[in-house]
Amino acid sequence: MRAFGGRRAVDGVDLELAPGRRLSVVGPNGAGKSTLLRILATLLRPDAGTLELAGHDCDHHAQRARPSLGYLGHDPLVYLDLTAWQNLELFGDLFGVDDLRNRIPDALSRVGLLPRAHDPVRTFSRGMAQRMGIARLTLHDPVLLVLDEPYTGLDAQGARLLDGLLEGFASGGRGAVMVTHELGRAVDLADEVLVMRAGRAVDRCDTAGMDAAAFAARYQELTA
Repeated sequence: MRAFGGRRAVDGVDLELAPGRRLSVVGPNGAGKSTLLRILATLLRPDAGTLELAGHDCDHHAQRARPSLGYLGHDPLVYLDLTAWQNLELFGDLFGVDDLRNRIPDALSRVGLLPRAHDPVRTFSRGMAQRMGIARLTLHDPVLLVLDEPYTGLDAQGARLLDGLLEGFASGGRGAVMVTHELGRAVDLADEVLVMRAGRAVDRCDTAGMDAAAFAARYQELTA
């Protein structure tokens, strides 16, 4: 549970995500989705309840869990005056990543930015900056991605690159939790969908064999 000024932004949400599983979180504005993700990313401490990530008790050892996480919020969290390469070099050093000389070009290639490796990020478009954020969060090979509207600002090519990254990430036995307002993408790119309303989980369902249109109708009923 997490409250702000007496209002419970997240209340009674129980989650367990097995390795290799992808969870989409959907809900109307103000449902508590971003707050939930910030808790999962250890950026907010819950007022009540417990959080365990990658075998670490985050109530007492959140710092130990963070190298296992890759978080992308509404800001790509990159330095505009640094080049793409310099940004990844900085974050790689912070996370103690080995072999950055090879890891950095691999990360930039995955998001289609290797030709711009030595350009300042301030010269990038909004979508390119978002791609940089994606390169940053995968550089240290985390076991869990925590993504808040990661498709914001991406063009069709960038969206396809992220689709492939998420699919490959899960096939490697790692997990992902993603907030999105795109119900079709929520169904297509995840193994499960969690629906939130007013800070609470009102539904959680498996996406295997799910019809996106039927889910959209179900979502409207749950969040009306």
